[in-house]
Amino acid sequence: MNTIRISVNLEAFKYPDGTVALADIRLDVQKGEFTGILGSNGSGKTTLLKIMDGLIKDYTGQVLLDGQDVRRLHPRDIYRKVGLVFQNPDDQLFAHNVFEDVAFGPRNMGFEESEVKRRVEEALAGVEMAEYGGKNIHAMSYGQKKRVCIAGLLAMGHEILLLDEPTAGLDPMGEYRMMELLTRLNRENGVTIVMATHSVDLVPIFLHRLHILSKGRVVRGGAPEEVFTAPEEMANVKLRLPHIAELIYRLKHEDRLPFGRVPLTIGEARREIVEALREKQQ
Repeated sequence: MNTIRISVNLEAFKYPDGTVALADIRLDVQKGEFTGILGSNGSGKTTLLKIMDGLIKDYTGQVLLDGQDVRRLHPRDIYRKVGLVFQNPDDQLFAHNVFEDVAFGPRNMGFEESEVKRRVEEALAGVEMAEYGGKNIHAMSYGQKKRVCIAGLLAMGHEILLLDEPTAGLDPMGEYRMMELLTRLNRENGVTIVMATHSVDLVPIFLHRLHILSKGRVVRGGAPEEVFTAPEEMANVKLRLPHIAELIYRLKHEDRLPFGRVPLTIGEARREIVEALREKQQ
């Protein structure tokens, strides 16, 4: 039986000027799930993550963390379970070196120094930064800083990570390495992950579940292969299909090649193309 860690039943959140930023959002995050919130800039992704993390409270509706209303929980009870990684790591890092930054959370939680050291070393190893403990934060690359932010939350024992555009600002290889890291934390360490992103090409490779956010509303949700449909429907929410899916969709509908389904990854596309070529040769 699946356990729901976060349940969002949000009626509305308005900005101080009365503008409705989010409305009619219903979504559940299961234990051990890697969930994506996909939307263009300005769709409300960051605001939704802040509501899930308990940073924003003045909304109508309810957000439950392990069955408890986040607005009634003490911040300490939320932060023992949930951590939010901001889009820009410089908004989150403040200590002079990596070890001290990652150690800040566990120390604040009152752990003995020996336990703090153990947690920091384990967290840095978890994000493949074990040898960087003494390094100056300002001497690190953008991608390394993002990893240190994640380590800081892991050191506090967070079981749920909320990530705001974790691949933003990274080059293609950096994007892939970040997604590999998050996938490993999810599948090997059992960390539940909710990732806000606008990067459609990364989504189908790594995520279990996907919610598309458009103009403050969830317009579609499900497994990636259920959510990505026609290019026109994606364009309506200011997104596009993954490049692979776009190619096969057009080959199927414009060039009438006999594809059984629209694949989302290179491996799936290769199998579909080989099968389609075999059918044409028969």
